[in-house]
Amino acid sequence: MTKRWNIQPSNLPLQEKISNALGIDPIIAQLLINRQIVSIEEAKMFLSADMTSLYNPFLLIDMDRAVARIQQAKDNAEKILIYGDYDVDGVTSSALLRRLLNHLGIESINYIPHRMEEGYGLNQEVAEFARSQGIHLLITVDCGINAFLPIEAINALGIDVIVIDHHEPDGPKLPPALAVIDPKRADCLYPFKSLSAVGLVAKLMQAILGHIPMEDLDLVVLGTVADVVPLRGENRIFVKNGLPYLENTNKPGLKALMEVAKIAGKKMKPYYIGFILGPRLNAAGRMDSATVSLDLLLSDNPADAFTLACSLEAHNLTRQKMQSTVVEEALSMIEADEIMKAQDIIVVHKQGWHKGVLGIVASRIVDKYYRPTVVISVEDGMGTGSARSIDGFHLHEALTSCAGVLENYGGHKRAAGLRLKHDNIEIFRQAMNDFAGLTLPREKFVPSLEIDCEIPLSVIDLDLMTLISAMEPHGEGNPSPVFCSKGLTVKSPPSLMGRDTIKFWVSDGNKTISAVGFGMGSFKDMVILGGQVDLVYTLSIDDWNKAPTVQLMLKDIKQPV
Repeated sequence: MTKRWNIQPSNLPLQEKISNALGIDPIIAQLLINRQIVSIEEAKMFLSADMTSLYNPFLLIDMDRAVARIQQAKDNAEKILIYGDYDVDGVTSSALLRRLLNHLGIESINYIPHRMEEGYGLNQEVAEFARSQGIHLLITVDCGINAFLPIEAINALGIDVIVIDHHEPDGPKLPPALAVIDPKRADCLYPFKSLSAVGLVAKLMQAILGHIPMEDLDLVVLGTVADVVPLRGENRIFVKNGLPYLENTNKPGLKALMEVAKIAGKKMKPYYIGFILGPRLNAAGRMDSATVSLDLLLSDNPADAFTLACSLEAHNLTRQKMQSTVVEEALSMIEADEIMKAQDIIVVHKQGWHKGVLGIVASRIVDKYYRPTVVISVEDGMGTGSARSIDGFHLHEALTSCAGVLENYGGHKRAAGLRLKHDNIEIFRQAMNDFAGLTLPREKFVPSLEIDCEIPLSVIDLDLMTLISAMEPHGEGNPSPVFCSKGLTVKSPPSLMGRDTIKFWVSDGNKTISAVGFGMGSFKDMVILGGQVDLVYTLSIDDWNKAPTVQLMLKDIKQPV
C-alpha cells in the first residue's frame, strides 16, 4: 500500500533551547518536539519519568468524596462490590482495587460481566445481586460513566456507587453516583486526561495511602499498555517504572502467565504486553468469562496460578482459530461487494459471528483497506458491533451522529462498541458514510508515515542508539523514532530471508549499513545492485553471533524522484 512520507520539520531555535537547558543531544530535543513536548518542564518530566512527578490525586474531581466513602466503609465494616470490565484494563483495575481494599482491611467481592451473556458495562441486574450479597457500596472500574439507569436501580436499593472510568461521557450530564472519577468529564481540570482505568485506581491508591506501592506497578503497567493509551505524562511514569516490577513480579499469576507464554526471564517491553500477555488475558473474556483472568491476577498459589495460566493459553488458541475464520469470511464478503469496497466506512455483518473477536477482525480489515471499519455479529434480530478507525476519523463522534439508530454505544476516537437492531444496519451504514463524507478528507485514506527527521547514515552508530534509549519505553503516543535517508546506493543484491523478509546493504558514500525489511519481499525488485533507494526506518541492534552493530529496520522503500 502506497504511503505518504510526512517528514517533521526541524525547529532549530526550540531544539537548541531544549538541548542547552537539559544538556541533551539536539536529535533527542527534536524527537521531543515532534511529540509536542515543547516546554522545558514537560521535557524534563518526560525524560526523568520520576514517580515524584505524579500529580496530586485530589486534583481529580470527586476523589475526595470517593476516599471519604471508602473510609466510611472501613469504619462501618461494610462489604464492597467491585464491578469491572472484561478487558485487560478492567481486569487489572479490578485486581488492583481488590488489593487496595484488602490492604485497608475491607471485605470485597468482584463482579465481571460475561461478554456474550451480559454485554459491556454496568447492567441493572447487578443491583439485585449486590443487595443479595449485603453490599452497601459498589465501585465500577473501566465502565459506568454512561450507566444512568443501572446506577439509578442500584441507588434505589440504598447502595452507593462510585464510578472510576476513563471513557468519554455521552454528554454534560453525569450518572447519579456518589462520586464520578473520570478525567474526561467536562468539569474536571486534572492536568492529564489520558489515564487508563487501572491508572485511575492507582491514583485512588495514591490518595488513600499517600503513595502507590511499587510492587503493584506490575498491574498498572499491564493495564496501561494493553489499553493502548498514550505513553505520555503519568502513563509514561507508570510504564517506565513499572516494567522492571512486571519483569520481576512476585505475583504467582503473572509469573505463571509469563512462563506459559514463554517470555519468563526476558527483559520486559511494551511489545510483550501488547502482543503476548495482553491477548492471553483478554482471551478469557472473549471466549468465555474474564473471571479466569482476574482469578489468575489475584492468585497467591503457584500451582493454581499455573492451571489458570494454561486455561488462558487454551482460550487464546481457540480465539486465534475463531478469529482467522471470521477474518476470512469478512474479507470474502467485502471482496464480493463492490459497493462496500468503494465506501468510506466499511460496515460488514453476519449472523452468528463470535462477539469476542469482532474488534480484532475490525483491526485486520483496517490494516488491509485502511478504512474505518465496523464488524457486526447478528443474533435474534440484534447486532453487536466493534469498530476501529484510522487517523483523522473520530469514532465516538461518528457514532454520536448516528445515535438515533443505535441501541447504545461507547468508546474512544480509535475504538468503539455498539448495539443496534438488524433492521437498522443499512441505515447505520449510510449514516456513518454520510458523516465521513463531511468530516474525512480524501487524503486521509492514504496512510502516512510520520518521520522524525532525515539523517545521513554517517551519524548512525551505537552512541546514537544509546541516546535514543532515553526515549523508551515506546508505544502509543511515543513511537520508536523513525528516520529517513535518501539517495542511498544499494551495495548488495537483496536476499530473501524467512517469511517474506529482505536484507541488503546500502551506503551514502561515507558509511555502509545493513537494512532489513520484514514482510517486504514485494519490494525486492525495487532494490537493484548499484541502484539508488530512499528508505524509511527505525534503528535496532544486530548482535546475532557477533559484536553488536546498528541496522536499519525498514518501514518503506521508494525510488528517488
